Amino acid sequence: MDSTAAATKPHAVCIPAPAQGHIKPMLKFAKLLHHRGFHITFVNSKYNHRRFLKSLGPNSLDGLPDFQFEAIPDGLPDSDEDTTQDVVLLCDSIRKQKLLAPFRELLMNLNNNATSTPINPPVTCIVSDGLMSTFTLTAAEEIDVPMVLFYTIAACSFMGTIQFRALIEKGLVPLKDESCLTNGYLEKVIDWIPGMKDIRLRELPTFIRTSDPNDIMFNFLMEVTDKAHEASAVVLHTFDALEPDVLEALSSMLPLVYPIGPLQLHLNQIPDHPLNIGYNLWKEETDCLNWLNTKAPNSVVYVNFGSITVMTPEHLVEFGWGLANSKVPFFWVIRPDLVIGQSALLPREFVDETKERSLIASWCPQEQVLNHPSVAGFLTHSGWNSTFESLTAGVPMLCWPFFGDQQMDCRYSCNEWGIGMEISNDVKRDEVERLVRELMDGEKGKKMKNKVMVWKKLAKEATGPHGSSSKNLDTLVNQVLLRKTKRHHQ
Repeated sequence: MDSTAAATKPHAVCIPAPAQGHIKPMLKFAKLLHHRGFHITFVNSKYNHRRFLKSLGPNSLDGLPDFQFEAIPDGLPDSDEDTTQDVVLLCDSIRKQKLLAPFRELLMNLNNNATSTPINPPVTCIVSDGLMSTFTLTAAEEIDVPMVLFYTIAACSFMGTIQFRALIEKGLVPLKDESCLTNGYLEKVIDWIPGMKDIRLRELPTFIRTSDPNDIMFNFLMEVTDKAHEASAVVLHTFDALEPDVLEALSSMLPLVYPIGPLQLHLNQIPDHPLNIGYNLWKEETDCLNWLNTKAPNSVVYVNFGSITVMTPEHLVEFGWGLANSKVPFFWVIRPDLVIGQSALLPREFVDETKERSLIASWCPQEQVLNHPSVAGFLTHSGWNSTFESLTAGVPMLCWPFFGDQQMDCRYSCNEWGIGMEISNDVKRDEVERLVRELMDGEKGKKMKNKVMVWKKLAKEATGPHGSSSKNLDTLVNQVLLRKTKRHHQ
């Protein structure tokens, strides 16, 4: 590339929060920007950079001349583990601005390189995960470039987090004491959240469930959400038709809100992207696709609790026997660290009973699995990536939310969108068996299947040539990311 072309090419620095569920959507977003002519620098933490090299291969992050991977320290002690880091420690490190100095240094180096070598353009915008805003906004101000905050959650969960300050003002949180967790206090209905009806306290992001006013997670999430109005724009991984009321309310509270999802459907329209790497920090086992090929259409339940959820050995066994007793074929992803403090062991009898019709793996290419014709239902922790991927694939869900925004995703899946059924927190095999059967053969299951096919169609329309997400993406790129400086007119 000649120097004038490089000099005029926009350069986006994309920095996800250092966790699997945040890296995946950010990498998809970065690929879309790259396809639109942006030079990309994708910034992982050093810990996750190493995990990627381990899961995807030693050359996987060599990138392309105009799609580069960089890594900065996350402020935690060094470790060679291959598991999700302690979320609280990580957020505390981000909150204490431990990443600001290395990020600032990276931006300086990128800009210095741009002046000394004509092939790298100077940084023209930053796309930051909303959770990283405590330091990325500062860095963007210093080099005076537009700054987009990408919150990789549903609009309903984002709105829930925005209410943390109001909940404090109204004396609803912090909780008086631990008894509030069990005495029905969390059933209290909150009827004043803009664009949302009759949300119970227990459906709001779980970080409110603390009696400590200095709770790290509660304060961290409140602070990073407060920052939303300082950004040049806020991007959400959803689409207009899915959450119209909440999105409308958010648009009146924040300067520019762009729902641009589902990102995968935009990517499907691009001929093979030259950056051909996976999104997973664990090694994907693809044999499961061959196993699914041997199963009848719409006959299999897929089970995966995401990258962070943990459970007790008792819960694991109850899920196992519920699946076994339903007599339905199932494919279950059990991460090595799924069970608290020990390896996930299922009883011998369970293995013997189900070996003909079950497959267990430690990780898999989830979107390929959800789009496989033999998969009829998804037993999920209701993380947003999983929920959105299931909806996009037209697969109804059984929801067992664990923490964070998952309770809200579950509520919307079950009550607003009609595509899920909730499994009670204290799992019992009889309930799991009954719900699996209902999902596969019952009346409610059929209704959910019809409903999810409607959402699948709407998701496709949103990302089509004249769809709302496509238009939002165009506007975001042309009016925000390609602007010369951060200053914008409200």
